[in-house]
Amino acid sequence: MRLKNKVTVVTGAGQGMGRAIARLFAAEGARVVALDVNVAAAQETAGSDGLALEVNIADSAAVNAAFDTVLEKFGRVDVLVNNAGIGSVDAFADITDETWARVIGVNLTGAFYCARAAVRAMQAKGTLGAIINTSSTSAVSGDGPAHYCATKAGLMGLTRCMAKELAPQGIRVNTLVPGPTNTPMMQGIPEEWAEAIIKGVPMGRMAEPEDIARAALFLASDDAGFVTGQNLAVNGGSAFI
Repeated sequence: MRLKNKVTVVTGAGQGMGRAIARLFAAEGARVVALDVNVAAAQETAGSDGLALEVNIADSAAVNAAFDTVLEKFGRVDVLVNNAGIGSVDAFADITDETWARVIGVNLTGAFYCARAAVRAMQAKGTLGAIINTSSTSAVSGDGPAHYCATKAGLMGLTRCMAKELAPQGIRVNTLVPGPTNTPMMQGIPEEWAEAIIKGVPMGRMAEPEDIARAALFLASDDAGFVTGQNLAVNGGSAFI
């Protein structure tokens, strides 16, 4: 078991990639803390030894309260997977102020809130931790709505800065970069878009959430003990990061 007794916080754990990551990590021995706006869905992934919390990660106070709860229950945080993300299908000129703020608030600001809380917990306990920020090949390809692409590119920059600053403290920070993945978010796009996306993947299919989960497991485990500040693309060859 590569994550035995590791206290692991997974955001957006109620569905899609987050659900697959939480389940695999639990199977690998982690004490999973599943954060999601849908706490019932998160509960299914946390397992009997874990914890599910209803949290809007765009709310700084809610994030801090959630991590306080984690510390009260488990005493430490070993791993954070910043997976939660949202998007919408909007032409650039049609993006409203409210939509822009909502996507930025969850995908980038929310990830920052969670990473900050996790780092503070790790520093307080002297934990050799691992943080994974989930980006997207859209960050470099520009294939997607502007607000979504901007947040995913921002996460790459956040990772690099955090990795350099935190490496001396034994906290590793990497970016997981999925390509097109068969998740509820992807299922909401027009069928012709999906067909075009698949045509652009040399391996001829979208990733499944489990493909992404296995890559996340590597980054979270001691197998990646000398890996930090990197972008790990899991995309079937659809883009080179």
